Amino acid sequence: MTRALLFIWAWCLVALQAVAEKAVIRVGHFPNITHAQAVIAHGMSRQDRGWFEQRLGTNVEVRWIVFNAGPTAMEAILARSVDITYVGPNPAVNAHLRSRGEEIRIVAGACSGGAALVVQPDGRIEKDADFKGRKIGSPQLGNTQDVAARAWLMSRGLSITLTGGDAHVIPVANPDLFAMFKQGTFDAVWTVEPWVSRLELEARGKVYFDEGTLWPETQGRYVTTHLVSSARFLKERPELLKKWIAAHVELTQWASTNSAEAKRILNEELKFETTRALPKETLDSAWKRIELTYDPIRPSLFKSAEDAHRIGFLKTKPDLSRIYNLSLLNGVLREAHIPEVR
Repeated sequence: MTRALLFIWAWCLVALQAVAEKAVIRVGHFPNITHAQAVIAHGMSRQDRGWFEQRLGTNVEVRWIVFNAGPTAMEAILARSVDITYVGPNPAVNAHLRSRGEEIRIVAGACSGGAALVVQPDGRIEKDADFKGRKIGSPQLGNTQDVAARAWLMSRGLSITLTGGDAHVIPVANPDLFAMFKQGTFDAVWTVEPWVSRLELEARGKVYFDEGTLWPETQGRYVTTHLVSSARFLKERPELLKKWIAAHVELTQWASTNSAEAKRILNEELKFETTRALPKETLDSAWKRIELTYDPIRPSLFKSAEDAHRIGFLKTKPDLSRIYNLSLLNGVLREAHIPEVR
């Protein structure tokens, strides 16, 4: 074998070894403004200027997976086909309880706010008592907004069951919620951005209240999206997960201070994933109602779980003592001289 062939052979071996040793991180998100960090980063990846890829190193490959519902994303984590995902509180709680506290860990927050109760503009609902006998739409049975709607109606003295009661909470997908509200089928809808703004701007709906008004103990802040890891990934690849969290914190700060560019990339990616970009007025309205954050705002998750138990979705009082692991996040914050979260 000539020296040139030996060199080529040795180079090929090195290249093959580098490929074999390349780490892969599989990341889920929804095509939704409340998953903004992930949607923005996915868009950057598609443009070959990946935010996370640049910070994780050339030996790490990011594989993005788009979901349309929290339970599906949680099934993927439990099936070990996803390592981390951006997801709402209730699907995370349900999966944590299903795995008896073994598989799901919330490692950071992602988004606060964006949910609201929207009523028809014709005055049929003007006060709390007017909800009696009405049809209220929610995005999905047992999801975060569905639980919040049922819990709030019960707090107003109404009897609410899964199939009826003094008022009817009817879960359907957000696009159908929008269409049925526009047709007048629903008297009210409890949903999250950008659907709140679409109901307001396109269907002439009236915001009865922003959900933040129900959270005085956290100054109006409540979590709508978390960053969730499988317990296995947290245990086996803590350094890789820490790098992701550090990049997530940095992206959260960047998007908050560069909103015009962040919204542009977000909307381009939403169009790619859903075939429809948001109108500028809708995007601007929705952006104002959310807060991108790395803080998991723990009190809001605990209350949401308590509400799910109180209204009968959770049969026993949930033990969430192990659902959070914020050690990596707080390590990142300490190194950046940023106050830790609790």
